[in-house]
Amino acid sequence: MVEGSPEHEVAKLREQLDDWNYQYYVLDAPRVPDAEYDRCMRQLQALEQAHPQLVTPDSPSQRVGGAPLGEFRQVQHELPMLSLDNAFSSQEMESFYRRLEERLGGSAEPLEFACEPKLDGIAVSLLYREGRLEQGATRGDGRTGEDITLNVRTIASIPLRLRGSGYPPRLEVRGEIYMPRAGFDQLNADARARDEKTFVNPRNAAAGSLRQLDPRVTAQRPLQMCCYSVGLFEGGQLPPRHSDVLDCLHTWGLRINSESRVVRGIEACDAYYEELAARRDSLPYDIDGVVFKVNDLALQARLGFVSRAPRWAIARKFPAQEEMTRLLAVDFQVGRTGVITPVARLEPVFVGGVTVSNATLHNADEVARLDVRIGDTVIVRRAGDVIPKVVSVVHEKRPDDTRPIVFPEACPVCGSAVEREPGEAALRCLGGLVCQAQQKAALKHFVSRRALDIDGLGDKLVEQLVDNGLVHTVADIYTLPREQWLTLERMGDKSVDKLLAAIEESKATTLPRFIYALGIREVGEATAASLASHFGSWEALSSASEEALLAVPDVGPVVADHLRQFFDSADSMAVVRALREAGVHWPDLEREPAAALPLSGQTWVVTGKLDSLDRNAAKDYLRSLGAKVAGSVSANTDTVVAGPGAGSKLDRATELGVTVIDESAFLMILAEYGVRL
Repeated sequence: MVEGSPEHEVAKLREQLDDWNYQYYVLDAPRVPDAEYDRCMRQLQALEQAHPQLVTPDSPSQRVGGAPLGEFRQVQHELPMLSLDNAFSSQEMESFYRRLEERLGGSAEPLEFACEPKLDGIAVSLLYREGRLEQGATRGDGRTGEDITLNVRTIASIPLRLRGSGYPPRLEVRGEIYMPRAGFDQLNADARARDEKTFVNPRNAAAGSLRQLDPRVTAQRPLQMCCYSVGLFEGGQLPPRHSDVLDCLHTWGLRINSESRVVRGIEACDAYYEELAARRDSLPYDIDGVVFKVNDLALQARLGFVSRAPRWAIARKFPAQEEMTRLLAVDFQVGRTGVITPVARLEPVFVGGVTVSNATLHNADEVARLDVRIGDTVIVRRAGDVIPKVVSVVHEKRPDDTRPIVFPEACPVCGSAVEREPGEAALRCLGGLVCQAQQKAALKHFVSRRALDIDGLGDKLVEQLVDNGLVHTVADIYTLPREQWLTLERMGDKSVDKLLAAIEESKATTLPRFIYALGIREVGEATAASLASHFGSWEALSSASEEALLAVPDVGPVVADHLRQFFDSADSMAVVRALREAGVHWPDLEREPAAALPLSGQTWVVTGKLDSLDRNAAKDYLRSLGAKVAGSVSANTDTVVAGPGAGSKLDRATELGVTVIDESAFLMILAEYGVRL
């Protein structure tokens, strides 16, 4: 390369800009003013514009983002991105440490751990080939993620080209992309100034920014990345300790967390946890716990993995975030199956990163258990839970004018009679399809992604269809004339044509999806799949006796009774006939032998709160895979799925040494066995 030539000048400018980026974004030690950086960047851009043949993908000038994508491509992780088991107390951490010592046969020296904050962001994988960034992908379900290469290229703390030497020919770096609080606050301030919708918390903002189809939007968002491990490491030799691996990544230009520490023994782990918990609110980013990893890679290899999670690492979560507020009123919502749910209307309170004004009270039994009244001061919990909940009442703050919560004697929507069946906690509207609330909920369920998946038919359109009396059952959407769709708000010719095409496309479905879409009580996706596999055809299923239904592995007396009630209902079967006459169709299936089910002979327990699906759905999935689902933990239990709030069952599992996995690991297992959520 001739000194003074365009090639030489471009190379020199790139090296300078890469060095300044590293100093600023990785070391947090800027060396030049922004104006000097901008001057150098403009000089590079001018040279590249004059000599376009010199532009390369790893040039600092190429971070601004390219043309928008139509959709994200799926990426298969060559090595699964595993989740971690969780600990929620010092006792659980001690149990974790004791299990490590037992598996390693004891040690004269306390075990050494690499410790780091558990950033509340989005897990990603970066693949470098010969030091150049080749691919970025989301974690997804651990095996399949989305290709976000164009978006991660816009993040300044992610090097497009590794620094120095010694990295392997193929290197996969794993880490967390997050949005610092200051950047989040500024992003929302700018949105408010433009009278646009704001983000609820930094994680939500990071996720939304990372999944933009237009990378130019991502480029404008203040995202950062911290690396926490490697995946693929081909053609090179890993250093002996995890902390050494992180040091290598840092040397190669990647950001690692400055709060990371190496400690020895359980007491030191506890001390690090307590120190970080005390400083949690003063950190420049959100964290929800601390990750502890056995530092010696050879010991990690000896410890191995269990149920898709490493034995040598654990995430100790911070306590659930709770706040006090006042219960102003209680409304009653009617769901798809007629269940009437009390919803607390609260004096707005900021908890768990979100302003909460509504919370579930579940049912009359829960209201009685809490002894909650309108006007009470209550404690609201939101710690990763999708739906905030009232967990207790501050009785000493109860004023004299509180009022009892009175459940309706008739449906609050349609006025039909209500009943509470023996043994059930839920109050239920008996109006069926006469009830507009149930019509709306049934339609929303039928068109949802996991059912018939009619893209574009969202909640607001469903509300209009029912409110305007245009549809009464799910079959009506297939026969509604085009001119009626055009009468709906914000539905022009192009929108209607696109929606009608999606409706037409939904007619070709599968038997499991069709069964699930019908919204039969207690029949989730896994039960629907199990019924379809067992009977093979709709005709065989709908004509099956209650005894025949009970022969399906995950169908008990309650589910069998709900199925027979549906099949014996003239109205329900008329809807099915109308759907089939409208062209909804599916291929029949061949029954899968029960012996082939992957979890046959295993006993599982599900406890705590799950975010992606409710516990009944989780149990349905397990039963469809052949597992027995028990209500309590014993020595015969194979695996416990534990979400936040898991109590005595988790304690019992820990005491017995039963394998415990979190929701992420559970979803990975479902995905591995082909369960589609």
